[in-house]
Amino acid sequence: MDIPMFHAGSRHWQERFGSRLLADRLVERLARNRFTDEDRAFIESRPFFMLATADEQGRPDCSYKGGLPGFVSVIDAATLAFPSYDGNGMFKSLGNLKVNPQVGLLFIDFESPKRLRVNGRASADDRDPLKARFPGADLIVRVMPEAIFPNCPRYLHKMQLVELSAYVPEKDKQAPIPNWKLRPEFNEVLPPGDVARATSGEKKD
Repeated sequence: MDIPMFHAGSRHWQERFGSRLLADRLVERLARNRFTDEDRAFIESRPFFMLATADEQGRPDCSYKGGLPGFVSVIDAATLAFPSYDGNGMFKSLGNLKVNPQVGLLFIDFESPKRLRVNGRASADDRDPLKARFPGADLIVRVMPEAIFPNCPRYLHKMQLVELSAYVPEKDKQAPIPNWKLRPEFNEVLPPGDVARATSGEKKD
């Protein structure tokens, strides 16, 4: 690995619990910094992932990102990309990326079960040419992996996907307006051009 996986804090607990040799062996055998075909297939089959970011002072934020399977794309062995859709306008994750590019992504399959972690450096661009591939994308986030590795899935609870969200952007389909955007205290401060501003008198689910 080009990027060290462990620091003094990790080593402290590895020494305390006698797992240093095991930790090093896991990195040696399982960790990588390039996506494999198996990684690509798994990542692109997932309808969601968890995104961890931090600001310039290291204060963390964790966010759920959802879409149709394939909304996260492995562009090549050294690049992963995903769209940022309309949200609540806080830009917590994307704001962090502007000041600290380090990210952690966690992909989970609760049915198999299986999970994969991707740590790396990310950038966001609202003029990225990949926007054309993702209907509803406000901008594109690209992640350059530094460490890709699976986790033992033994503590994953087995669950099944019941239904994909109706709010996920799709080509040639208008997603419903989230109810909170129609509430007066939020509707009056929506960004210009938000479709919810024009329908504020109509209550939708």
